[in-house]
Amino acid sequence: MPSTLPADLTRKITASGYYPAFVTDVLDIALAGEPVQGHLVHGETTFDVDTVRRHLSVVVLTPHRLVFVHADDHGGDEEHGQQAHGIATSESVPLTAVRTVMVTHVVPEPERYVAGRLGRELTLTIGWGAVSRLDLEPASCGDPQCEADHGYTGSMTGDDLALRISADAEGDGALSDAVEFARVLSAATAGAAALSRG
Repeated sequence: MPSTLPADLTRKITASGYYPAFVTDVLDIALAGEPVQGHLVHGETTFDVDTVRRHLSVVVLTPHRLVFVHADDHGGDEEHGQQAHGIATSESVPLTAVRTVMVTHVVPEPERYVAGRLGRELTLTIGWGAVSRLDLEPASCGDPQCEADHGYTGSMTGDDLALRISADAEGDGALSDAVEFARVLSAATAGAAALSRG
């Protein structure tokens, strides 16, 4: 069965060079024919002690869902045998469930910032409540002489998906794609929130 993905999305998955036929098939199944309104393809390479690992994240916005496919490869292990293998996981989240879209921009020499440039790096963090991080620290009362136990204080943050995109590492096009996707996703989640309230 041929893929129903838009040509631009297929081209970016292919250009990533990371098992494009496998990733495209997994994404096509997850989308189930729903039209694509925006997408972001992000490849990342990480280094362990003696292993280079590649990862590919594809995030797609549809009229009703946020679909995320993450693919990576592994060497042989007990679960999958000695042969190297690739694993791709898809997750589908209703837009009404997306709680946060956070975009962190990094600009060098902010005193020289030129309007409209938005720096050379951003991190896009999307939270829908599947993963939460709890940061705790000892609580204090503000009295430097106090030795009482005040328990702990902390914060819980949603951190389901975080993608760091750098123009210096991945090119200006990758950063522009990330900015545009963040803009489209923010507008879509705002619209979904308004519909769920109405």
